[in-house]
Amino acid sequence: MQHTGFINGDGDTKNALVVIFLRGGADGLNMVVPIEDDAYYSARPLVGISKSATVPLDGMFALNPQLAPLANLYRSGDLAIVHCAGSEDQTRSHFEAQDAMEHGGTGGGGWLGRYLRYRPNGPGGPLAAVAIGSAAPEALRGAPATVVMNSFADFALGEKAPASMSALGKLYAPESGALGVAARSTLSALGKINQLNANSYTPSNDAKYPQSQLGDGLCNIAQLLKAKVGLEAACLDLGGWDSHFASATLIDPLMKDLADSVSAFHCDMNGAMRNTTVVVMTEFGRRVYENASLGTDHGRASAMFVLGGGVRGGKVYCDWKGLAMDKLEAPGDLPVQNNYRDVLAPILARHSGMNDYSRVFPEYALTPLELHA
Repeated sequence: MQHTGFINGDGDTKNALVVIFLRGGADGLNMVVPIEDDAYYSARPLVGISKSATVPLDGMFALNPQLAPLANLYRSGDLAIVHCAGSEDQTRSHFEAQDAMEHGGTGGGGWLGRYLRYRPNGPGGPLAAVAIGSAAPEALRGAPATVVMNSFADFALGEKAPASMSALGKLYAPESGALGVAARSTLSALGKINQLNANSYTPSNDAKYPQSQLGDGLCNIAQLLKAKVGLEAACLDLGGWDSHFASATLIDPLMKDLADSVSAFHCDMNGAMRNTTVVVMTEFGRRVYENASLGTDHGRASAMFVLGGGVRGGKVYCDWKGLAMDKLEAPGDLPVQNNYRDVLAPILARHSGMNDYSRVFPEYALTPLELHA
């Protein structure tokens, strides 16, 4: 029997999906600002982003100045923005909303784990799924294999690594079945990671990653993709978006980190972005009206960002209804117009040819957004 999907030609040529989760409920209205909607400034006289400070996108929306590095990606058609995005969760609880969104439905495990298990071309190798951090996110639960790491140093085997790997290689060499294939593939992946860890890395095109957890994580992902280890799904978190007070002080550095890290990754990957999609998402948005503490409370819809992977960028996807009170969802929230599953589904289809999502997003009637030409 021929086994594919490990560290071989099949695994080396797959598309890759990178998911960045903004934990805490990112304020989509202050990230992608409806500068031509007067109701926005009426609702946020103190925390609203002044029109003169923003980076225009189209006739209605503009980017927060902290997200300015993303503007060129938008104008070049590599970045699409989906506004009024979110889930059907009404709890406004971080834990429950994140849990529901990462599970993607009532099935066991997470949506990304189910995708990797049930996609048409079968499960991948030991490095098909990587989570940057200390634990695997719920979205990857149920994946055939997930590697969790903060950095390549987590895989160091010490001074005896060459001897240990040589001994393991000899041990599994006689195995001809799936166990032997998996073992040799794992050793090959470990060898590639050890090699990456041992060698200094210079990003392509003078890309400059910020010295942050997200910047370091995306730099590691870029190295794995360039090393062709069969990576197909990567998850990274950027927390701290719960801005109930002094929102600009808390959120501006996060937006800058996000924009600098993502733009550096795009620059570093260059032409390989054709086969790589970056999705930025959050569990919910913020209330339209500012509170008395110069912040905003938990709301409903936010914004998603989709970069690379043949996306039809240079567009903000939404049918903007405005922020007048009669257009809001009680008690003053931006309604969810684009369910996050409808954003993810066309990406999964492009990556794998999947057209049956019943296992990935069970009990949800999809209306996939037309994100690709």
